[in-house]
Amino acid sequence: MATTSEKLEFPNARGELLAARLDKPQGRPRAYALFAHCFTCSKDTLAAARISSALAEQGIAVLRFDFTGLGGSEGDFANTNFSSNVDDLVAAAEYLKTNYDPPQILVGHSLGGAAVLRAAARVPEAAAVATIGAPCDPEHVARQIEDRRAEIEERGEAEVTLGGRTFTVSRQFLEDIATQPMQASIGKLRKALLVMHSPFDEVVGIDNATRIFVAAKHPKSFVSLDHADHLLSRRADSAYVATVLAAWASRYVAGEQGTLEQGPSEAGERGVVRVAESGDGPYAQVVNASGHALRGDEPETAGGHDTGPNPYDLLMAALGTCTSMTLRMYADRKQWPLRHVSVRLTHAKVHAEDSAGTETRPTRLDRFERLITIEGDLDDAQRQRLMEIADRCPVHRTLHSPVQVVTMLTE
Repeated sequence: MATTSEKLEFPNARGELLAARLDKPQGRPRAYALFAHCFTCSKDTLAAARISSALAEQGIAVLRFDFTGLGGSEGDFANTNFSSNVDDLVAAAEYLKTNYDPPQILVGHSLGGAAVLRAAARVPEAAAVATIGAPCDPEHVARQIEDRRAEIEERGEAEVTLGGRTFTVSRQFLEDIATQPMQASIGKLRKALLVMHSPFDEVVGIDNATRIFVAAKHPKSFVSLDHADHLLSRRADSAYVATVLAAWASRYVAGEQGTLEQGPSEAGERGVVRVAESGDGPYAQVVNASGHALRGDEPETAGGHDTGPNPYDLLMAALGTCTSMTLRMYADRKQWPLRHVSVRLTHAKVHAEDSAGTETRPTRLDRFERLITIEGDLDDAQRQRLMEIADRCPVHRTLHSPVQVVTMLTE
């Protein structure tokens, strides 16, 4: 499903503008969700961006935002605390309710998970709450800065370094997290709860998940994020979280048929490809190819978010699919026993052989290597003929032919 990511901002309870993004599917969303990021992180961390994008692909629109004083949001982080984070969540829910639809799903990562557990009672439309690597109480943060606690209590504030970044933490922050009635809030949740945690989490131990789960009443579920780290730095872990979360939520955010309401699919013109920036990172693109949704992006090493294949990957995909299809069509027409075809492609820039040994500046050529695997009870002559046919696939011919690209600017 094609998705977009839109920049937004909304005021918190003190009138400060909070920076946000709304990741949503094209067409009507199945439901709206609210995502709370980890302590001192931002809405644009890889975990937040990837989970939100993956949920949007499942038809769920997700609002993620920077808490006061973090990322692109206004305000001073030193003047915030856990309670103000909860207030920010409620303000975000009100913004969704006023401008779109109320959030039916609340998702929190790390300390954001504890925040959604506290905020849930103040978001009556929310039917499902999910935590990811969440502490059972916000005092977990105080233990991370234990070496600066004496200075904070004596001077009223101190600079602490978390995740490689320096922040000012005040005495009132420590006082606020010490008075949060988390166990009571979890016990009175009265909403479906999904607890997701990795047994390998070295930042927030798995025992926190146990305490949250035991304190909650049914319906409640637990999913182990095997081999994942606290920040879900592997894309596969974020994708798994989103897939499980969407499937789980469908039981609790349901229409008459017991499933999340589907929005209309985007119709596409046959033979027309539309590409547009998704807004999810500097290079991410959404592609609609004859009504089929794809994504494109650059890898993290090139400054992208790696949410989809890069342009050359897509080009190789076109050559590979065309090659495989052409072999299948030919073998079927000949009634040959071709059981299976697979194609592996690579791309590189190489020096042109005909420029070697000349005084001219060496030129570079695009070299595609295509490794074709043919399975079936075929003789040598049939296999050789199929290899010849591979070079006749339409995309292969296009790459070897003069190509004209006509570019025009729309009004």
